[in-house]
Order: sequence, then C-alpha cells, then structure tokens
Amino acid sequence: MLPIGDDNSTRRTVPVVTYLLIFINVIVFLFELAAGDNFIYRWSFVPSYFLTNPGVEWITIFTSMFLHGGWMHLLGNMLYLLIFGDNVEDRMGHGRFLLFYLLCGIAATMAQLITTAYSDLNIPNLGASGAIAGVLASYLILFPRQRVRVVIIAWVIPLPSLVVIGIWFLLQVLYQMSSSGDGVAYMAHIGGFLAGLLLTFVFRKRSLPPRLPYNTTFPQQ
Repeated sequence: MLPIGDDNSTRRTVPVVTYLLIFINVIVFLFELAAGDNFIYRWSFVPSYFLTNPGVEWITIFTSMFLHGGWMHLLGNMLYLLIFGDNVEDRMGHGRFLLFYLLCGIAATMAQLITTAYSDLNIPNLGASGAIAGVLASYLILFPRQRVRVVIIAWVIPLPSLVVIGIWFLLQVLYQMSSSGDGVAYMAHIGGFLAGLLLTFVFRKRSLPPRLPYNTTFPQQ
C-alpha cells in the first residue's frame, strides 16, 4: 500500500519548509554518493560514539536526519514528506513546523538508542524516517478523515488517513516485535510517531491562516 497523494484543497500556505527539507535531503544524498562511506559513517548517529563522547557527537543527532542509505530509502522518505508534510506545515506555520520536525527526529533517535542491543552499538543510524513518522502522526490528528490516494497492487484507491497511517504504524510495531533484523530502525519510527502525537497539540495553531487566492482572476490587458 503506497501513498501517492492527498487532497490539498484546504491548504492555505505554500509549504516552503517542506520543500526546503526535501531539497536539503536530496543535495546531501548526492554529496554522499560523491564522498563515500567514510562521510556517511562520520555524520551518521553511531550509538557507541555518542555514548562515549556526547559533547562532540551530539551534532550527529541532526546530521543523521539528512543522510540516507540508498535511492529507495531517500525517495520513499521524500514521497511521504511531500504528501503529508505540506498540510501539517500549513496548520502549524513554517517555523513551528521546522522545530516540530527536528524534535520528532531527536525523539526517534533517542528511542532507537535506548532500545539498541549492546552488539549493535557500532551500527550507524541514518535517515529522515523518524522525523517523518512524527509528521504522519500529526497528519493523523489534524486530518483524520482526509482522503489519501494509495496504490494497492494495480489500483489507486482513496482511503481515510486514519486507515493509511494507522496501518503503517501497526506494521512498525509488528516489525519491531518480530525483531526481523532487516536493518530498519523500527523503534525510531515508533518513537518519532509517538513524539509527533504529543507535540502536535503544542505546535498546531488554533486559528487557520488565510486561504491562498487560487481562484483569483486578473484583469485582461
């Protein structure tokens, strides 16, 4: 079940922060390809490094949010951010949304850290998935009945976000419980999601911004 779009007719602002985050992630990934594995390992979040020297390694909590392990990892994350981030940013405002995104990413990293086995402390953690999981949680709260278009086998079907995101979160919990060992930090997804649920009530605006003048007509010359 792959989300490919949603209804943006209620969006009232241009999601500049969402677009900027996507741009930065893509640029950083292209730099990764040129710089090689040493660059990835240095700027990923490595639990053993952080626990040994948190005063220096704290920066990797943030830099790791913009690194990805491959094209599919990048494209999947950016697709979710593009579909769900713009509406959440619209409801929070640009600055609030950026802070919300980063805090969800921090929560995701910490959740993964406290559940990391001793034998895995040297494995780098990277990716925007934890922060984006927080965005999904916020979307679920703010737009529970919003229709999301998903691809199921060969059909495009509109489903309520409550169903789409609810199934996604359930899968993260099941994968975490199964200890599948597939290299995916499912606890980071869960941690980011739970943080997003709580932080949405802090960062959402009570009043909506004015609607964009999509239907504005201009005088002819």
